[in-house]
Amino acid sequence: MSDPDQSRQLAALEERIAAAKGAQAPKPRGDEHYSAANLAWRMVIELVAGLGIGFGIGYGLDALFGTLPFLMVIFTFLGLAAGIKTMMRTAAEFQGDKTAESDPAGQDERD
Repeated sequence: MSDPDQSRQLAALEERIAAAKGAQAPKPRGDEHYSAANLAWRMVIELVAGLGIGFGIGYGLDALFGTLPFLMVIFTFLGLAAGIKTMMRTAAEFQGDKTAESDPAGQDERD
């Protein structure tokens, strides 16, 4: 094989590889309204999980120590606080993603 022939074959191979990669690339979806619903469900699940875990720990400790309503109420409120904190972190993460999407140059105003 001569050198020009190899370079032509290499160029043809690169074109075929690029075409194959383009065919496998994920297509952009137009259902952005589902992402907001997914975020809402995620936040609800985080809140309910915090409440459930706090209630479970409090009830378990109350059953262990024999102080039934006392620790259950305290840990339920702690679970609520933890769920709200997690929801706020998720909202801040989502807001950061939206800010990054709206600022394609990657420039941050806080600099």
